[in-house]
Amino acid sequence: MTETFARRLTGAAGIAAATALIIEVPLYFVYSGPPPDVNVLSRLLIGIIALACLVVFVTALRELVKRVSPAYEWAGSIAFAAGLVYATITLVSSGLEAGAVIAADHPIDPTIDVSGTYILYGSISRLMLALFLTAVGYIVSRTNLLPRWTGRSAYALAGINLAFVPSLFFGNTPAHFYAANGWGTTALMGAILSYWLLALGISTYRSGARPAPVEHQ
Repeated sequence: MTETFARRLTGAAGIAAATALIIEVPLYFVYSGPPPDVNVLSRLLIGIIALACLVVFVTALRELVKRVSPAYEWAGSIAFAAGLVYATITLVSSGLEAGAVIAADHPIDPTIDVSGTYILYGSISRLMLALFLTAVGYIVSRTNLLPRWTGRSAYALAGINLAFVPSLFFGNTPAHFYAANGWGTTALMGAILSYWLLALGISTYRSGARPAPVEHQ
């Protein structure tokens, strides 16, 4: 895998994941009560596609770091592992929600009724994302991999995610901003991540058009 291909693959996967997430998040706010099954299953399907793209993104990012700055491959591996764990956790949560909706004989709100997803979507996901974002911020700040704003914004988002980790102590009312499954803890953080990922993906893809640096003997 060449550096140019790694940049373009990373960027394209980031853009695809972000686009799917941007489409998914508003679907959580269409209905005030238990949504119809088609709404829940549609948003979960879009989310699954987004997570598949995210797996490609973190894998390609690790390869890109290896190509550009081999000395920081260990940090790329941390970002890869944290991103993969986040995707896995969210996929499990999606499976639990989908199973509950399919099995129920009446409309349910899985954000409330499927208690197993509370801290999977909330505290656990926030911690894994904070680790991923910190690793990305560190990589960018130590290398010329991407523009500096990507590293600074990654650090800022990591701090915001960490602030939501204790939300598991504040109940399970989705309408509350700061709760285990609150809209701030889950939907808002997902929306912020999606737009950051979109900007990062575009920046990474565009960087693939830069001439490769000449190595001096």
